[in-house]
Amino acid sequence: MRRSVLSLLAATTALTLAFAAPTRAAEDAVVIPAPAMDASPASGVQTAVVAGGCFWGVQGVFQHTAGVVNAVSGYAGGTKATADYETVSTGRTGHAESVEIKFDPKKISYGKILQIYFSVAHDPTQLNRQGPDSGTQYRSAIFTTSDEQKKVAEAYIAQLNSAKVFSKPIVTKISALEGFYPAEAYHQDYLTLHPNQPYIAYNDLPKVENLKKLFADNYIEKPTLVSASKATN
Repeated sequence: MRRSVLSLLAATTALTLAFAAPTRAAEDAVVIPAPAMDASPASGVQTAVVAGGCFWGVQGVFQHTAGVVNAVSGYAGGTKATADYETVSTGRTGHAESVEIKFDPKKISYGKILQIYFSVAHDPTQLNRQGPDSGTQYRSAIFTTSDEQKKVAEAYIAQLNSAKVFSKPIVTKISALEGFYPAEAYHQDYLTLHPNQPYIAYNDLPKVENLKKLFADNYIEKPTLVSASKATN
């Protein structure tokens, strides 16, 4: 992701082609059913952690999702000692670029977050890659914070695979969250701050548009930014 001149040139070329043709670069959103099993109603802010390729786009999607109190880009799956961008980018830390989603269960359920995650935030059938990015740090993963979340996620993947809503099986891995480590400040709110950056325009802005189109009732125009959250604390 974004780490070489060649990759930037490729993204710029692809962006030019995207504006010249009616198709878009980001993976097409897939219309999927809501989960048959969802988490029980709870009080207080809850936490969900998901990974689906570059965290810029995943964070951007959930920052435009109603009921999300905060969405932070970061790292999960490895240790605190290796939770920095340059080290994670080697693909040898066990970390995945992830997003910690704080949400109000009175406004959005854990199941709805997973529905958005599988439908518009990423392609869950790509193994250890997402779009132009490859490596285990870009894997599709759900890091659960409770046994109930684990059961809901497992049941939903089984439901979607059984219904064959995707052309290939879902490869998303589910594991208990052992730690989430926020990414560097320059990665936060990246989609909002850099909408004209070729990678964002080509790969991630279409995801937000898909959210608006497919989940109109859950879409908010003004994003919930990390910088705004820090300013109010």
